[in-house]
Amino acid sequence: MGALRLYAAVVASGLRRYATYRASTAAGIVTNTVFGMIIAYTYLALWDERPHLGGYDQAQALTFVWIGQALFAVMMLGMPSGVEAELMERIRSGDIAVDLYRPVDLQCWWLALDLGRALFQLLGRGVVPLVVGALAFPLALPHDPVRWLAFLVAVVLGCVVSFALRYLVAMSAFWFMDGNGAVQMYGIVGTFFSGMLLPLNVFPGAIGDVARALPWSALLQVPADVLMGTHPGRGPLGSYLFQAGWAAGLLGAGRLLQRAATRRVVVQGG
Repeated sequence: MGALRLYAAVVASGLRRYATYRASTAAGIVTNTVFGMIIAYTYLALWDERPHLGGYDQAQALTFVWIGQALFAVMMLGMPSGVEAELMERIRSGDIAVDLYRPVDLQCWWLALDLGRALFQLLGRGVVPLVVGALAFPLALPHDPVRWLAFLVAVVLGCVVSFALRYLVAMSAFWFMDGNGAVQMYGIVGTFFSGMLLPLNVFPGAIGDVARALPWSALLQVPADVLMGTHPGRGPLGSYLFQAGWAAGLLGAGRLLQRAATRRVVVQGG
């Protein structure tokens, strides 16, 4: 119980910390809304030419656009710049030695902090673009509150998968010191395979099968399909199991990499 209270406090501190960046949040809302409008009109043109592309009708395609804008900062779908950036800097500077002396689990600490960040981004930056999209376009949003609750569960699991992926990127700083290359590669791969450019259902053949099987699909494609009820042959439970499986595997890989890395920690200047 003591550990749970501690990590709950870390989540709350992460939420309060990111809530202080009001100007950045306002700019992010405007950016996501503008990009949502641009992508939405692009999708309108595409779905006019190819109705039911990827199994989506036009309303579902537009819904996917605005869910993506709502979850963009939550899941760090672009270039990652959340807690993993701070963690990489602490590794580079040697301050990670202080973190390792804390009587808490390093991975769980940063996960709790990232969940606080994600919660604020969902409430502070995600809701407004989705509301604007619903007012401007005919979206396929459900009226059933149970469906929304199921969506929130998928979002939480997606956040854990997102953190686990970015934690692996952060751990690379133990070997490379300058993690910009790993961050940029993650940003490119994550943007493409999360469905941020196009729904993964649109990808043909083996490319689509591989894309939907990769962990990045748990960040946007799976939550969007849970909300719209378009998870082919999987259902909500299957979607949760897919996300939870990737979360467990990636967190386990991160822990193994952390264990290997901390054996070779060298504090800068020491």
